[in-house]
Amino acid sequence: MEGENHTRTSQFILLGLSQDPELQPLLFALFLSMYLLTVLGNLLIILAVSSDSHLHTPMYFFLSNLSFVDICFTSTTVPKMSVNIKAHNHDISYMECLTQVYFSMLFAGMDDFLLTVMAYDRFIAICHPLNYTIIMSHQHCSLLVLMSWLIIAWISLIQILLMKPLTFRLGTKIPHFFCELAQVLKVASSDTLINNVILLVATALFCVFPMTGILFSYSQVISSLIRMSSSTSRYKAFSTCGAHLCVVSLFYGTALGVYLSSSGTHSSQTSIIASVMYTVVTPMLNPFIYSLRNKDVKGALGRLLSTTVSCLSWSTDLRRKQTLWFLRQAL
Repeated sequence: MEGENHTRTSQFILLGLSQDPELQPLLFALFLSMYLLTVLGNLLIILAVSSDSHLHTPMYFFLSNLSFVDICFTSTTVPKMSVNIKAHNHDISYMECLTQVYFSMLFAGMDDFLLTVMAYDRFIAICHPLNYTIIMSHQHCSLLVLMSWLIIAWISLIQILLMKPLTFRLGTKIPHFFCELAQVLKVASSDTLINNVILLVATALFCVFPMTGILFSYSQVISSLIRMSSSTSRYKAFSTCGAHLCVVSLFYGTALGVYLSSSGTHSSQTSIIASVMYTVVTPMLNPFIYSLRNKDVKGALGRLLSTTVSCLSWSTDLRRKQTLWFLRQAL
């Protein structure tokens, strides 16, 4: 067809969050600071879990994996958007767009599956405490994470392969700040029926089934907590589940907002705002939620920071002593 090119030679235009030139410096500073805060916060969680033997448990093993995925998830979108804002250039190549589609699906799916596995972990810990160490062994936890990676990687790859035959008009504009699959399919000039069907199936796999598992797990957890006679045990169990429930609510609330807004006809701005929430804001808030609501994580972070300060102090003293020694030798 005239005016169309195959996708392998296409250049897309990401319209971004706003076309107002005066807002660009503010958006650049805002998203860069949020990205750095996300990386720092999640990196601290990973370091705290890996360095503290008290946190070498299944729950914190999954938490460190979630922090790693959150760093990767936000790194898929924010750096490219920041570069585009700084360079005043909204172009993105076909291969870059495919890469964003693949990894955004991969890491969003891993977020989803990890939240489900963490709910399963709390279900076993509270409802079947005597069998917890047997069921949630290190091998079992590693297998759950590995299987999640393999399933989501293949589903994301299928979506990418189905996008290969699609064609787009020259200079296609995507009303978003990154290549989100639903938005890319909307601007395709060829038939996307199969893509939309597979996307619907993937949405069911990534959202409906995991959410059902989370709701079932926590219905059993709440039922067990109500039957607990000790108020101390009940409070401790509630505190360990509270942070996870906050993160689940944030993730699914914003993801549902993206799905509902994407299905509308005049909702591109709403979809963008919802996407910012689940791709940028939620990964940034997760470390704060877990550290503020969890005494074990706060204690581990305190010990990690104390150790870091002690090492820096020791290193400074050593350099000072070395400098004095060299000065004495010179004199």
